[in-house]
Amino acid sequence: MRFRQWVRDTFVSADAVYGLILYAAIIGATSDENSTALEVLLMSALSLIIFWGAHVFAGTLANHGVRDGMEVALGSAVRKSMAHSSGMLWAAILPSLALLLGAANLLSPDDSVNLSMLLATIVLGVIGYQAFAERKVNVALRILGGLGTAAFGLLMILLNILVH
Repeated sequence: MRFRQWVRDTFVSADAVYGLILYAAIIGATSDENSTALEVLLMSALSLIIFWGAHVFAGTLANHGVRDGMEVALGSAVRKSMAHSSGMLWAAILPSLALLLGAANLLSPDDSVNLSMLLATIVLGVIGYQAFAERKVNVALRILGGLGTAAFGLLMILLNILVH
């Protein structure tokens, strides 16, 4: 598979969008005035990995066995499900880097969480824009698609504000 196709399939995917929204929600839920950026990062990353594992497990169950008249071995079903679900993890890299800056005391814990949520929102917007661009719609609709996708990140920021 070509690199460009891998990037497209990994990042402009339902799994990447779902994983990023989930990750932002977990970051918002685990952060409070007493948590360090490292604690938020560890709890959020561990939670995302557990959800990813559940996603891989479900995909493996759904793909294992006879599909379209062909036997799908367990190992093949696991590999296919892991590859399909990888966007959940890849999309969380930038928000995680912001939390790492906080863990390294280069940002305050609050600033690192805020930057992490902002980056998640921006990445969601880029994914939405790209999804509409691939459908060859005009730029105005691409921007609206990106803003609509980014709105989920904004909802996570709003939820974080309301909870804390």
